[in-house]
Amino acid sequence: MTTQYRKALHLIDAAHAEDPKTITPPNTTTPIPYELHYANKMTKYLTLHTPTASETLSLAIRAQHLKRWEIPRSSYPMTKIGYHSWRSNLQKRQAELAEAICLEAGYEAEEAGRVAALVRKEGLKSDEETQVLEDVACLVFLDDQFEEFERGYEEEKVVGILRKTWGKMSDRGRELALGIDMSERARGLVLKALEG
Repeated sequence: MTTQYRKALHLIDAAHAEDPKTITPPNTTTPIPYELHYANKMTKYLTLHTPTASETLSLAIRAQHLKRWEIPRSSYPMTKIGYHSWRSNLQKRQAELAEAICLEAGYEAEEAGRVAALVRKEGLKSDEETQVLEDVACLVFLDDQFEEFERGYEEEKVVGILRKTWGKMSDRGRELALGIDMSERARGLVLKALEG
Protein backbone atom coordinates (compact mmCIF):
# COMPACT_ATOMS: atom_id res chain seq x y z
CA MET A 1 0.00 0.00 0.00
CA THR A 2 1.61 3.23 -1.18
CA THR A 3 1.65 6.60 0.55
CA GLN A 4 -0.46 8.00 -2.30
CA TYR A 5 -3.06 5.28 -1.80
CA ARG A 6 -3.34 5.91 1.94
CA LYS A 7 -3.70 9.65 1.37
CA ALA A 8 -6.30 9.24 -1.39
CA LEU A 9 -8.28 6.79 0.73
CA HIS A 10 -8.23 9.24 3.65
CA LEU A 11 -9.46 12.09 1.41
CA ILE A 12 -12.22 9.96 -0.12
CA ASP A 13 -13.44 8.82 3.29
CA ALA A 14 -13.28 12.38 4.64
CA ALA A 15 -15.62 13.37 1.80
CA HIS A 16 -17.95 10.44 2.58
CA ALA A 17 -17.99 11.49 6.25
CA GLU A 18 -19.67 14.78 5.24
CA ASP A 19 -22.85 12.94 4.19
CA PRO A 20 -25.64 14.30 6.41
CA LYS A 21 -27.65 11.08 6.12
CA THR A 22 -26.65 8.47 8.69
CA ILE A 23 -27.25 4.78 9.19
CA THR A 24 -26.72 2.49 12.16
CA PRO A 25 -25.26 -0.70 10.66
CA PRO A 26 -26.47 -4.07 12.01
CA ASN A 27 -24.84 -5.21 15.26
CA THR A 28 -23.70 -1.67 16.09
CA THR A 29 -25.14 1.20 18.10
CA THR A 30 -23.21 4.06 16.54
CA PRO A 31 -24.63 5.80 13.47
CA ILE A 32 -22.21 6.59 10.65
CA PRO A 33 -22.62 8.70 7.49
CA TYR A 34 -24.49 6.61 4.92
CA GLU A 35 -21.94 7.05 2.14
CA LEU A 36 -19.14 5.91 4.44
CA HIS A 37 -21.22 2.82 5.23
CA TYR A 38 -21.76 2.27 1.49
CA ALA A 39 -18.02 2.66 0.78
CA ASN A 40 -17.21 0.13 3.51
CA LYS A 41 -19.62 -2.35 1.91
CA MET A 42 -18.06 -1.76 -1.52
CA THR A 43 -14.59 -2.48 -0.11
CA LYS A 44 -15.87 -5.57 1.72
CA TYR A 45 -17.26 -7.06 -1.49
CA LEU A 46 -14.18 -6.10 -3.49
CA THR A 47 -12.05 -8.02 -0.97
CA LEU A 48 -14.32 -11.08 -1.34
CA HIS A 49 -14.45 -10.80 -5.13
CA THR A 50 -10.87 -9.81 -6.01
CA PRO A 51 -8.55 -9.79 -2.97
CA THR A 52 -5.57 -8.78 -5.14
CA ALA A 53 -7.27 -5.70 -6.64
CA SER A 54 -5.04 -2.89 -7.90
CA GLU A 55 -4.84 0.42 -6.03
CA THR A 56 -6.66 2.19 -8.85
CA LEU A 57 -9.56 -0.29 -8.75
CA SER A 58 -9.67 -0.16 -4.94
CA LEU A 59 -9.91 3.65 -5.03
CA ALA A 60 -12.55 3.63 -7.78
CA ILE A 61 -14.60 1.17 -5.72
CA ARG A 62 -14.25 3.38 -2.65
CA ALA A 63 -15.17 6.54 -4.59
CA GLN A 64 -18.23 5.09 -6.30
CA HIS A 65 -20.75 7.40 -4.58
CA LEU A 66 -18.47 10.36 -3.91
CA LYS A 67 -20.58 13.30 -2.65
CA ARG A 68 -23.65 11.72 -4.24
CA TRP A 69 -25.98 13.36 -1.72
CA GLU A 70 -25.12 16.80 -3.14
CA ILE A 71 -27.17 16.06 -6.27
CA PRO A 72 -30.40 14.40 -5.09
CA ARG A 73 -32.57 12.37 -7.45
CA SER A 74 -35.34 14.94 -6.92
CA SER A 75 -33.23 17.58 -8.70
CA TYR A 76 -34.03 15.86 -12.03
CA PRO A 77 -37.44 15.08 -13.60
CA MET A 78 -39.06 11.96 -12.10
CA THR A 79 -39.05 10.19 -15.46
CA LYS A 80 -36.95 7.43 -16.97
CA ILE A 81 -34.96 10.01 -18.98
CA GLY A 82 -34.58 12.13 -15.85
CA TYR A 83 -33.26 9.12 -13.93
CA HIS A 84 -30.70 8.27 -16.61
CA SER A 85 -29.57 11.91 -16.87
CA TRP A 86 -29.14 12.04 -13.08
CA ARG A 87 -27.12 8.81 -13.05
CA SER A 88 -24.97 9.88 -15.99
CA ASN A 89 -24.18 13.30 -14.51
CA LEU A 90 -23.46 11.80 -11.09
CA GLN A 91 -21.04 9.32 -12.63
CA LYS A 92 -19.20 12.06 -14.51
CA ARG A 93 -19.00 14.31 -11.44
CA GLN A 94 -17.89 11.49 -9.13
CA ALA A 95 -15.16 10.54 -11.61
CA GLU A 96 -13.91 14.15 -11.73
CA LEU A 97 -13.87 14.39 -7.92
CA ALA A 98 -12.04 11.05 -7.59
CA GLU A 99 -9.47 12.07 -10.20
CA ALA A 100 -8.82 15.38 -8.40
CA ILE A 101 -8.37 13.56 -5.08
CA CYS A 102 -5.91 11.09 -6.63
CA LEU A 103 -3.87 13.95 -8.12
CA GLU A 104 -3.89 15.74 -4.75
CA ALA A 105 -2.68 12.53 -3.10
CA GLY A 106 0.33 12.40 -5.41
CA TYR A 107 -0.72 9.98 -8.16
CA GLU A 108 0.47 10.59 -11.70
CA ALA A 109 -2.14 11.86 -14.18
CA GLU A 110 -2.36 8.45 -15.88
CA GLU A 111 -3.23 6.63 -12.64
CA ALA A 112 -5.69 9.32 -11.53
CA GLY A 113 -7.28 9.15 -15.00
CA ARG A 114 -7.58 5.38 -14.68
CA VAL A 115 -9.48 5.77 -11.39
CA ALA A 116 -11.83 8.24 -13.10
CA ALA A 117 -12.37 5.89 -16.08
CA LEU A 118 -13.31 3.08 -13.69
CA VAL A 119 -15.72 5.30 -11.77
CA ARG A 120 -17.35 6.15 -15.14
CA LYS A 121 -17.50 2.37 -15.83
CA GLU A 122 -15.73 2.77 -19.16
CA GLY A 123 -15.28 -0.41 -21.19
CA LEU A 124 -17.82 -2.40 -19.21
CA LYS A 125 -17.96 -5.22 -21.75
CA SER A 126 -14.19 -5.35 -22.35
CA ASP A 127 -12.38 -4.12 -19.23
CA GLU A 128 -11.97 -6.75 -16.51
CA GLU A 129 -11.60 -4.21 -13.70
CA THR A 130 -14.70 -2.29 -14.80
CA GLN A 131 -16.60 -5.58 -14.65
CA VAL A 132 -15.33 -6.16 -11.11
CA LEU A 133 -16.61 -2.71 -10.14
CA GLU A 134 -19.99 -3.47 -11.70
CA ASP A 135 -20.16 -6.81 -9.86
CA VAL A 136 -19.33 -5.14 -6.55
CA ALA A 137 -21.95 -2.41 -7.04
CA CYS A 138 -24.57 -5.08 -7.83
CA LEU A 139 -23.55 -7.10 -4.76
CA VAL A 140 -23.86 -4.08 -2.47
CA PHE A 141 -27.29 -3.33 -3.96
CA LEU A 142 -28.43 -6.90 -3.25
CA ASP A 143 -26.90 -7.01 0.23
CA ASP A 144 -27.61 -3.53 1.50
CA GLN A 145 -30.41 -1.89 -0.48
CA PHE A 146 -32.55 -4.55 -2.15
CA GLU A 147 -34.90 -5.42 0.71
CA GLU A 148 -35.88 -1.80 1.32
CA PHE A 149 -36.03 -1.12 -2.43
CA GLU A 150 -38.32 -4.05 -3.27
CA ARG A 151 -40.99 -2.93 -0.77
CA GLY A 152 -41.68 0.14 -2.90
CA TYR A 153 -42.51 -1.61 -6.18
CA GLU A 154 -44.78 -4.20 -7.75
CA GLU A 155 -43.31 -7.70 -7.74
CA GLU A 156 -43.15 -7.85 -11.55
CA LYS A 157 -41.03 -4.68 -11.70
CA VAL A 158 -38.71 -5.94 -8.95
CA VAL A 159 -38.21 -9.26 -10.74
CA GLY A 160 -37.40 -7.37 -13.96
CA ILE A 161 -34.81 -5.22 -12.15
CA LEU A 162 -33.26 -8.33 -10.59
CA ARG A 163 -32.96 -9.93 -14.04
CA LYS A 164 -31.20 -6.81 -15.35
CA THR A 165 -28.89 -6.78 -12.30
CA TRP A 166 -28.06 -10.48 -12.82
CA GLY A 167 -27.36 -9.84 -16.50
CA LYS A 168 -24.74 -7.21 -15.60
CA MET A 169 -22.76 -9.58 -13.39
CA SER A 170 -19.93 -12.01 -14.13
CA ASP A 171 -19.98 -15.63 -12.97
CA ARG A 172 -17.89 -14.68 -9.92
CA GLY A 173 -20.31 -11.89 -9.03
CA ARG A 174 -23.28 -14.24 -9.35
CA GLU A 175 -21.58 -16.84 -7.18
CA LEU A 176 -21.11 -14.27 -4.40
CA ALA A 177 -24.67 -12.97 -4.86
CA LEU A 178 -26.13 -16.40 -4.17
CA GLY A 179 -24.28 -16.44 -0.82
CA ILE A 180 -25.81 -13.18 0.45
CA ASP A 181 -27.98 -13.56 3.56
CA MET A 182 -31.49 -12.35 2.63
CA SER A 183 -34.99 -12.55 4.01
CA GLU A 184 -37.12 -15.42 2.73
CA ARG A 185 -39.20 -13.03 0.61
CA ALA A 186 -36.16 -11.34 -0.95
CA ARG A 187 -34.52 -14.68 -1.75
CA GLY A 188 -37.80 -15.87 -3.30
CA LEU A 189 -37.82 -12.85 -5.60
CA VAL A 190 -34.21 -13.50 -6.62
CA LEU A 191 -34.97 -17.15 -7.39
CA LYS A 192 -38.08 -16.13 -9.37
CA ALA A 193 -35.95 -13.71 -11.40
CA LEU A 194 -33.43 -16.45 -12.13
CA GLU A 195 -36.12 -18.87 -13.27
CA GLY A 196 -37.14 -16.47 -16.09
